[in-house]
Amino acid sequence: MKDSLVKINEEVKNCQKCPLCETRTNTVPGCGNSRAEIVFIGEGPGKNEDLQGRPFIGAAGKVLDGLLESINLKREDVFITNVVKCRPPLNRDPLPEEVAACRDFLARQVAIIKPQIIVLLGRHAMDRFLPGLKISEDHGKPKLRDGQTYFPIYHPAATIYQRRLLQTLEVDFKKIPKIIKLAKNENKRS
Repeated sequence: MKDSLVKINEEVKNCQKCPLCETRTNTVPGCGNSRAEIVFIGEGPGKNEDLQGRPFIGAAGKVLDGLLESINLKREDVFITNVVKCRPPLNRDPLPEEVAACRDFLARQVAIIKPQIIVLLGRHAMDRFLPGLKISEDHGKPKLRDGQTYFPIYHPAATIYQRRLLQTLEVDFKKIPKIIKLAKNENKRS
């Protein structure tokens, strides 16, 4: 049977690869356009996401929606997911074994969608794809690895606690359309 986002969602729903399955209300595999040019990857579901089974629907989601609107996009235009598909208790950082348990799901989602750019929301997503970098130094700078363009930026939730980061995030977000054009040109040459 051919791999599909629906199949992955079902596998995530039934996953018991790590202890997060014991405390979740719902899995949050991701949602959006299966042919998106942009995939946004965050850290993990929060309380609201766990309750509803959809990514980025709380306060950070409102920030993300506004940022998408600033570059004339809607959620339906992109795909949004997380490094881990279940909420870590008390919104703690995901543990390495939890990230490892979801690694295959995320890799398969990206392989199906084939985005021009993967926007890494915060340090946890960045660590998954671009280990060894620092979000404070590398945000807003596209990185090409193994033929894929990655774009690390601050997590939208960071702006809730540090309002000054909103302006930085807005500036970085405005770069996305240009980076997509560059990625398309790069892929044409490959």
